[in-house]
Amino acid sequence: MSNIHSSNFKIGMLGGGQLGRMTLQEAYNLNLHIDVLDPSENAPCKTLANQFVVGDFKDYQTVLNFGKDKNVLTIEFEDVNSDALADLEKMGVKVFPQSRVLKIIQDKGLQKEFYKQHQIPSSPFELINNLSEIKNSKLDFPIFQKLRTSGYDGYGVQKLNSKNELDKAFDKPSVLESAVNLNKELSVIVARNEQGECKHFPLVELEFNPTANMVEFLFSPANVSAEIESQAYELAHKVIEKLDMVGILAVEMFLDQSGNLMVNEIAPRAHNSGHQSIEGNYTSQFGQHLRSILSLPLGDTNIILPSVMVNLLGEKGANGEAVYEGMDEILKIPGVYPHLYGKEMVKPFRKMGHITIVHKEMAEAKKIAQKVKQIIKAKAK
Repeated sequence: MSNIHSSNFKIGMLGGGQLGRMTLQEAYNLNLHIDVLDPSENAPCKTLANQFVVGDFKDYQTVLNFGKDKNVLTIEFEDVNSDALADLEKMGVKVFPQSRVLKIIQDKGLQKEFYKQHQIPSSPFELINNLSEIKNSKLDFPIFQKLRTSGYDGYGVQKLNSKNELDKAFDKPSVLESAVNLNKELSVIVARNEQGECKHFPLVELEFNPTANMVEFLFSPANVSAEIESQAYELAHKVIEKLDMVGILAVEMFLDQSGNLMVNEIAPRAHNSGHQSIEGNYTSQFGQHLRSILSLPLGDTNIILPSVMVNLLGEKGANGEAVYEGMDEILKIPGVYPHLYGKEMVKPFRKMGHITIVHKEMAEAKKIAQKVKQIIKAKAK
């Protein structure tokens, strides 16, 4: 690969949200020049990108025009035009993750069939085309219905407790999944470069906001047995290697009450379950992503200190210009690191930032995280 640090080496990124923003912050350390395409003229990446282009990353021609002069093209959001990426690959542009990988991951039905084909454990499922087919499902209720495409961050997911609740089901192509008798939700971030070098971050544990169905707390490392931890790494490596993927991959997992580990979903990009790595690990997930797509040696993923991440979501009823109540107070606490995502307007449950708490004792980090959660609020002016 030519001189990646030169302004003549063009890196493109589809998506200009908070994941892109944190990737750009890491890119400055290596003097990388990254152009960003995003449909929002006020996207978080706007002021940090080498060049910021307003355009629809779902539109074939827009993506083709943006990518054709790039050396390497990547994503921070998977719902992009993968057909354009496939044609850019034919033109000689390196696209990571590869378009064929994106086509699998963009369709939750294809994801589930991929797991089945490669003997990767996941919850029992059925594929349906419309609402009427749910009535004939052989799965036991409760079940989860997930739209096959365009769902993210809890959107496009509906829990159905019985056939009496079909009035709230989606009438679109979907995956039906058996509900898991859940013990914990876990995640492994794993990265792979073109040389086939593969490294994982230590297993993390997730707690979800029951209303928004988004991660509320993250604990690194996860409190599980060494056996479960080892199985999780083996699963994550198997997924990225069977995909033959280059880039960073979040592998979200369920641990059920019987001790069985199964893959829930995967995301071929930096992920909410890796944000703590900025302060908590020797290499951040954003740095690792850049290393993987640029054929650089992968970094040390070991934990520096145990960490807890708190997602900063917009308060209920908050609509307007964002203000952050309690920022002065949390900045006085040692080991507390806020990250704001540069979103001017706040909405209920919108991801406005995150706060990482590092401490040599996990129990103390959790106490501080609970305190921080009560203090910091994303409200409207």
